[in-house]
Amino acid sequence: MSHHAIHGRIARGLLLAGLVAGSTALTSTAFAGSCPADKMKANVREAVTLPASGVTDTVIASIDVAKEPAKINDRQFRLRKLTIQPGGIVPWHSHGDRPAIIYIIEGEIHEYASNCAAPIVHGPGDVTTETSGVSHWWKNLGDKPVVLLSADLLKDKMDKHM
Repeated sequence: MSHHAIHGRIARGLLLAGLVAGSTALTSTAFAGSCPADKMKANVREAVTLPASGVTDTVIASIDVAKEPAKINDRQFRLRKLTIQPGGIVPWHSHGDRPAIIYIIEGEIHEYASNCAAPIVHGPGDVTTETSGVSHWWKNLGDKPVVLLSADLLKDKMDKHM
């Protein structure tokens, strides 16, 4: 076997190993911050009436999806940046009519979900989906602000829930 062929095989092997390692890291990040299987139960947590505090909610962009090929009437696809200060609370809310995807940029935040008997801790790089079966609230128990991005499909433009 020639010198170039050996180096080519080594390079391909290293590339494959890197791709496997990278995809494993991405997979573990995507599933981090989820409810442990033995703690999942429907309606295990009751609603709380804590008000929003220490939260800045900024709409970065939105699209009226009725005007797009999807033709989803009465919906806004929006992207928001939320900053939750230490001790800050995102109040109890439902996703029965507003699915969302959350990406944690920085900080660590605790989620208290209706379908999980334990608090769920989310950190930088975590992604979580919020669907019709979820009601929850969040609290920053750390000493640094939490910054996250939220993409949701909002129906009621007057909905002030975070």
